[in-house]
Amino acid sequence: MSQKVVAEMTANVWKLLVKVGDEVTEGDELAILESMKMEIPVESDYSGKVTEVTIEEGGPVNEGDIMVVIA
Repeated sequence: MSQKVVAEMTANVWKLLVKVGDEVTEGDELAILESMKMEIPVESDYSGKVTEVTIEEGGPVNEGDIMVVIA
């Protein structure tokens, strides 16, 4: 079963920390967003393998956008 990690706010992707094929565990940082000069870490709520990354460094995300899919 795939789990989707979504953006909780509108921001820019400052740093992407995972790629497709990476194994992650609950609590691992997946990306760091930047909004209003603040860095906001995005942590995984799931353990598994990253099967899709829909964001890229320097790109924008909107609240509710899917960022990473974990199976």
